[in-house]
Amino acid sequence: MAEQYGFPTEEEAARVEELRALINQARHDYYVNDAPTLSDAAYDSLERELRDLEERFPLLATDDSPTRTVGGSASSSFASVEHAVRMYSLDNAMNLDELSAWLQRTREAAGRPLRYCCELKIDGSSIALTYHHGILTRAATRGDGTTGEDVTENIRQVADVPAELEPVCGAWALDDPIELRGEVFMPRSSFQQLNAQIARENDAIKERNAQIELGEITGRRAALKKLFANCRNAAAGSLRQKDASITAERGLSTFIYAAADAAQLPVSSQHELLDWLQDAGFSVNPNIRTVDTEEEVRAFCRHALELRDSLGYDIDGVVVKVDEFALQAELGFTAKAPRWAIAFKFPP
Repeated sequence: MAEQYGFPTEEEAARVEELRALINQARHDYYVNDAPTLSDAAYDSLERELRDLEERFPLLATDDSPTRTVGGSASSSFASVEHAVRMYSLDNAMNLDELSAWLQRTREAAGRPLRYCCELKIDGSSIALTYHHGILTRAATRGDGTTGEDVTENIRQVADVPAELEPVCGAWALDDPIELRGEVFMPRSSFQQLNAQIARENDAIKERNAQIELGEITGRRAALKKLFANCRNAAAGSLRQKDASITAERGLSTFIYAAADAAQLPVSSQHELLDWLQDAGFSVNPNIRTVDTEEEVRAFCRHALELRDSLGYDIDGVVVKVDEFALQAELGFTAKAPRWAIAFKFPP
C-alpha cells in the first residue's frame, strides 16, 4: 500500500541509507585511499539501485546523495583547488538499449537530427590543466567536481603535458586563463614494469625479514608493499605522490579532450576542439569519429570493443557527445552530469 501512494516502506528507506553509505565508502576507498574495494560493475549496480529508489520515492532524494554528487574529495596531503567551472561526471549506458534511449532523448530535445562525436573512454584519472598566456600554471584532480587537489608539480613530470602551448593555437594572446581537461593514465607497459619493480622490492624485504628472524642481522621486520590492482589505480596513486620524483619514474601519459569554457577558444564543436588541442601540443586520442546516425554510433562502439585488447592502455567504454557546443548549452546539465554526453560502458 505504501508504494502505491509513493511512500517508501521502512525497509526501502533503510536500503537507501545503506546504499548511500556503501557508495560513499567505495568512493573514499577509490579516490582518497587509492585502494578500490568494489569492481566497476558492482559500484554501478549499487548506484543504479539507489537512483531507481530515489526516482520511485522522491521524498528520499537529497542534494548530497551520491546520485547528485561527483565522487571524490580533496586529500589533506595536497592543497585544495577550486575549479573555475565544475567538473561533472558522466551518466552511464550499461547496454545498447540505454544508449539508444539517450540518443532518442537528445534528438527529441534538440528537435532535429544531431551530429555526435564518439571517443574512447580512457580508464584513468581526471585532470584539469590551467594555462595563462600559454604557460602551464596549475594542475588539479577532479576531486568532488568543485574542489580538487593541486598536483601541479607532479603533472610537470608527465612527459606529454606541455609546459608551454604551441603559439599557433593562439592561447598566448588570451588575457584570461584557460582550463583544459582530460585523463591521466598509465600505459600497460609502465604498469607491468611498476608491479615487477614492486615484486623485486618485496623479494628483498622477504629476504631481509628472514635474516632478522634467524638472528643473522638485527632490525625490525618490514611490511610488504602492495601490488597495484590495475592501470587506473596505478595512475591515480602515481599522480598523487608527495614526492614528484616518484611520479616522474612511473611513465604516466595523458589524453586531453575538453575545455572548461570552450567559448574562449576559436571552436564551435567537440571535433573542432580536439583539433585545436592537438595543434596546441596536447596528446589527443586518435580514435575519434563524428557520426550522424544511431547505427554509426553503434558501429563505433563495436569498433572500440574490437580495439580494446590491442591498445597499449586500458579503456572501459565509449563516450558519446553531442558535437555542437551551442546544442550542448541548450541541453544543459543535471545535478551530476551533462545531458549532452553519455558513457557507454563495456561489459566487465
